[in-house]
Amino acid sequence: MSARLEDYALIGDMQTAALVARTGTIDWLCLPRFDSPAVFAGLLGTEDHGCWRLGPVADGSAPAADRRRYRPDSLILEQEWDTPTGSVRITDFMPPRGEDTPQLIRLVQGLSGRVRMRSAVRARFAYGRVVPWVQPAHDEHGPGVVAIAGPDAVWFSGQTATDDTELTAHADFEVAHGEQYGFAMTWQPSHLSEPPHTELSAALATTVAFWSDWVARCTYRGPYREAVVRSLITLKALTYAPTGAIVAAPTTSLPEDIGGVRNWDYRYTWLRDAAITLSSLLRTGYRDEARDWRNWLLRAVAGDPENLQIMYGIAGERELTETILGWLPGYENSAPVRIGNTAAEQFQLDVYGEVVDALTLARTTGLAHSSHAHLLQLHLIAYLERHWREPDEGIWEVRGPRRHFVHSKVMTWVAVDRTITLLEEEPVDEPLLTRWRALREEIHRDVCEFGYDPERNTFTQAYGSPELDASLLLIPHTGFLPPEDKRVIGTIEAIQRELLTPDGFVLRYRTHDDESGVDGLPGQEGSFLACSFWLADDLALIGRIGEAHELFDKLLAIRNDVGLLAEEWDPRLQRQVGNFPQAFSHVPLIDTALRLSEHRGEHR
Repeated sequence: MSARLEDYALIGDMQTAALVARTGTIDWLCLPRFDSPAVFAGLLGTEDHGCWRLGPVADGSAPAADRRRYRPDSLILEQEWDTPTGSVRITDFMPPRGEDTPQLIRLVQGLSGRVRMRSAVRARFAYGRVVPWVQPAHDEHGPGVVAIAGPDAVWFSGQTATDDTELTAHADFEVAHGEQYGFAMTWQPSHLSEPPHTELSAALATTVAFWSDWVARCTYRGPYREAVVRSLITLKALTYAPTGAIVAAPTTSLPEDIGGVRNWDYRYTWLRDAAITLSSLLRTGYRDEARDWRNWLLRAVAGDPENLQIMYGIAGERELTETILGWLPGYENSAPVRIGNTAAEQFQLDVYGEVVDALTLARTTGLAHSSHAHLLQLHLIAYLERHWREPDEGIWEVRGPRRHFVHSKVMTWVAVDRTITLLEEEPVDEPLLTRWRALREEIHRDVCEFGYDPERNTFTQAYGSPELDASLLLIPHTGFLPPEDKRVIGTIEAIQRELLTPDGFVLRYRTHDDESGVDGLPGQEGSFLACSFWLADDLALIGRIGEAHELFDKLLAIRNDVGLLAEEWDPRLQRQVGNFPQAFSHVPLIDTALRLSEHRGEHR
C-alpha cells in the first residue's frame, strides 16, 4: 500500500519529479517528462507497478525514517534512520538537467556504527504495465544494471545483482561510520549506448549551488520566509524548464475523495494556475520565470486566440485525450486512474481574466514589452466582447451543465479592466477605448444585478442559483468591488456560515454525494486549501487581522513536515487529499503571506 500523502517528499530537475516516502521508497517517477509514462507507479498500485526501495534492512519491513528535512534553501532531501546497530543518512536529489539526460541520485552515508542496507529496484514501464528486460551493465566505474523495454532504457549504477523471480535489481551492503555509497538512475532512449559516467559528489555540489543561487534572488524577507521559500522552490520544481510551462502537480489520479472517482491528471499546464503562479513569482523577484511562461503562452496560443484552451501540454500540445488505466487499482483503491484530461475541451471564461491579468502584471512590473503579447491581449478582449454573455463550465471545471457562473463573469470584467488600464497609457483608437469602457460597465452591472442576492446580502455561485461558491472570495482581490463594500463583507460572512467545515477550512461549494450536484459527480470532497487561503486574505482586507493570522497559522500547520501541500484537506480523515504537491495550494500560501506581511509593513 502507498504511504499517506503527508509521508512523501518531492525531488525533481525542472523537467520531471519523483515522490520519496519516509521509508526511502520512491513510488512515483515519470520519465523523461512530467507527463511521460511512469517507470515507478507504485503510488497508484502496489510495488509490482514499480518502485525503488532504499533503506535499512529490518526483517523484511521498510522502517520509516526517524528524521528528514530538505537541505536549507534546496530541493535536496535528507532522511536519517537510527537502528540498533547504528545510524545512516540517505540524500536524494535530481541534478538540474539542462540538455542532459535525467538522473536521480541517492547517496548513503554512515553516521555511526554499522547498518545493513538494501536497495531494491523494480522498474515497470508504461505506468506499471510493461516489465523490462533487466541485465547486468558492468563498466570500469563499478557494477550496475540496465532495464530496457521498447523505446525506454533506465541505467542503474551501484546495483550488484538481479532477481529473475521478482524481476528486481538489488544491492545488499553494510555502511559504517564515515563511509558513503552512491546510486544513480539515468534514463535515455533504448537505442543509445550506456550514458556517460557521473561523478556523484560533483553532481551534488552543482545541485546545491543551483538552488542556493536561485533562492538568493527571492525578495521576500517577511516573517513567513521559510514557508514562502519552500513554496517557491516547489513551484520552481513544477516548472518545465525547456518551455517555461508550469504543471499543476507532478501526479495523476490522487483522489479528492478516498475510494471515490474524483481522480484527475494534473501533469499539464492550466492557464489559470500558471497565470497566478506567474503573479506570485513576479511579486517575489522572479522575472525570468515570468518571461519564459509568457513566451510559452504565446507559442501555445499561436495565431488562434479564438480557440484558446484552458490547458495545454507542457510543450504546448493541444490534444490531451483522457484515458483510463484499468490495470492500476488506484491510490488506496481510488479508481479510475486517468491520464489525459477532458477538461481541456471545456469553455471557461475566467481563464481570459487570469491570463490578461498576468500579462498586464508582467508588463507593469518591468518585463520587456512584447508586441506579440500586446496583440494577443487585444484579440482576447475582442473575443470576450462577443462571448462573455455565454454560460461556461467555470473555475471548478464542472462536468455538469454550463451555467452563468459569477466568478467567470467577474474575471471577464478583470480582462477588460486591465486592458483599458494599459491602453490609457498609450496612443490608441479612442472609439475602441470608449466601446470597451462601456463593455466594462455593462459586465459590472450584469453581475451586480443577476449574481447578487440582496435578501441574503451575498453574491451567489451562478445567476439564478441560491448556492454559494468559494471563488466569490476573489471579488475584492480583483478590484471589482472594494473590500469595505457591504456586498463583499456580506459574501465573506455568508461563506463562513455555509461553506466552513468544523475545523475552520473552506469548501469550494456544497456537494450532494450524487450526480445531481453542480459538478455532476458522485461523492464528496475535502476543504479546498486555496479557498481557505483566500478567506484569510479577505479577512485581512476587511480589517479582521487577528482572524486572518489565526486561519493562516492553521493552514501552515497542516503542511507536511517538509512544507508540502496537496490540493485539499479531508476534515473527516484529517489528512491531505488530491494531487500532490499542488501549485494551486502553494501559490495562495505565498500570496497570503505577502498580504499579511504588507499589513505589518514588512514587505512591499
